[in-house]
Amino acid sequence: MGFADLLTDAGATMLNNWVSTRSYIVGINSHGPSQADVAVFKAFSTAPAADKYPHASRWYKHIASHESEFATLPGDPSKAYSTYGPESGDLTINPAKGAAEDDDDVDLFGSDDEEEDAEAVRVREERLAAYREKKAAKPKTIAKSVVTMDVKPWDDETDMAALEAAVRSIEKDGLVWGASKLVPIGYGIRKLQINLVVEDEKVSLDELQEQIAELEDYVQSSDIAAMQKL
Repeated sequence: MGFADLLTDAGATMLNNWVSTRSYIVGINSHGPSQADVAVFKAFSTAPAADKYPHASRWYKHIASHESEFATLPGDPSKAYSTYGPESGDLTINPAKGAAEDDDDVDLFGSDDEEEDAEAVRVREERLAAYREKKAAKPKTIAKSVVTMDVKPWDDETDMAALEAAVRSIEKDGLVWGASKLVPIGYGIRKLQINLVVEDEKVSLDELQEQIAELEDYVQSSDIAAMQKL
C-alpha cells in the first residue's frame, strides 16, 4: 500500500497516524533517520501544519534538523516515498527477510512492527510519567507583590502612632508588613505610607483595604500608591 500523495489531506493524515507511535519512518534504524525518512521528507513542499498534523509536524522538524546528513544516512536513496508506510514497511526495507520466508508466512500487518509500536508507546508513557513526576516534585513558584499603601487620617489631631499600630495589627496568612513613614499632605496633616508584601493567591488587597477602613477611629481612607510583582 505505502503512503498516498503527501500533499493531500489523506496522505498527510496517513503519515500523521504512522509517526504517532514512531520516531522514524522505518524500524530498521530505530536510533536515527534513514533514507526512508529523506524520501518522505522530500515529498513535502512545506512542513505539515502542526495544528492539524501534530505528529507529522514533529517528525518533519526532527528530520529537517538532519538535513545536512541526508547523503550519508543508511538505506536506498533511489526508492520513492510511496514504497514506505502502512503494510509495506517491513517488506520494502528488509527484502532479505521477505525472500527467506514463504509468501504464506508473510504477515502483511507486521508483527515486528506491532512489537516496535508497543515498545514505542511504552517508552513514551514512561517518559511522560517521569516528566509528570518531576513536574509535581518541583516547588511551585509563589506569586508575590510588593505594595505601597497610603493611609489617610481624619485630621491633624489623629494619633498617627495609634493609627499605624492598628493597621499593623491586621494579620493575614501571606501578608508581611514592611517599613513605613509619615508624609505631610497639607494643613498639618500627615498620612501613613506603609510597605507590605502579599502572596497574591492568599491576600486580596480590596479586602485588606476594607479591614483598614473599619479602623474608623483613625482612618479616613486608604489608597494603593504603588504595586510591583516580585
